This record gives sequence, structure tokens and C-alpha cells, in this order.
Amino acid sequence: MKINETPILLPDQKVVIRYIWNNEYPENLAVTPSTFDDFLDSTSNHMQYLIEGNDSEIIGWAFTFDRDEDRWFSMIIDSAYQGQGLGSILLNMLKEKESRLNGWVIDHPNDYKQNGDPYNSPLPFYIKNGFSPIPGIRFENEKISAIKIEWRK
Repeated sequence: MKINETPILLPDQKVVIRYIWNNEYPENLAVTPSTFDDFLDSTSNHMQYLIEGNDSEIIGWAFTFDRDEDRWFSMIIDSAYQGQGLGSILLNMLKEKESRLNGWVIDHPNDYKQNGDPYNSPLPFYIKNGFSPIPGIRFENEKISAIKIEWRK
């Protein structure tokens, strides 16, 4: 396993990340090539972190970026590789490079993946890794209901 850092994703890397995203995030957050590009383009000062398995295939991705005068992150690990410490390794790498990180995390059991499995909230994982929920701050729209989490050095 290795983690590659790059400011720009290649087209084939985007295909793999979208595949993981659409399989692991709730179905209502699925992305198309254009909506994924719109998401990336809506940010500034971004950096991509790609976890590659032994065969150099992308098995996880993190993305740090600036938005609304704050530093944010997004992260996803292929379910076949979850529970092996890769998410914690990736978060620790991000925390070495940043002094503060913010994210939106689904905190309820009401969403389902495209395959019909329930989407399990990663909030306990983030709390275990030093993030704190920000009381009273929630993002709500027709696609997502999530709370804001934050980590500070």
C-alpha cells in the first residue's frame, strides 16, 4: 500500500474514484462524471491523496480543499479495504499537513447504498480519530442530512 499526493486527478483516476464513491456513499449522493467535476471545480487550493493497493489500483481517496474561508476534506475507502486501518493512516497524513480540517458527516441510519445495504455513519470513526462534532451545525438538503465535524491541531 502507498499513498500518492497530486493536485490534479487524471481521467482514469476519476473513473475509479467515482466508482468507489458511488458504491460506498449513500445512493442519493451518487455522482456522474460532470457532477464529480463540478464538485472538484467548486473548490480551491485542493490536493488529492490516492491510496493504492499492492497492484497499484486505487482503493481509497481523500481530498483537501478550501471553501468558505475554511479548510475541508472528503474521504472514501473501498469497503473491501475498510477496517484495516487505512482510513486512520490517511487521516493522520492529512493532519500532519493541515492545522484544521472540517467535514460533513451523515450521523443517522436512514440512507442506503446503491446495492441496497444500509449506509453506516462514519461518525464514530472520525471521533475516534480526534474529530469533534460542531453542535447545532447541520447541512440539510434533498440529498443529504449531515453534521459538521472539525479537527484542530
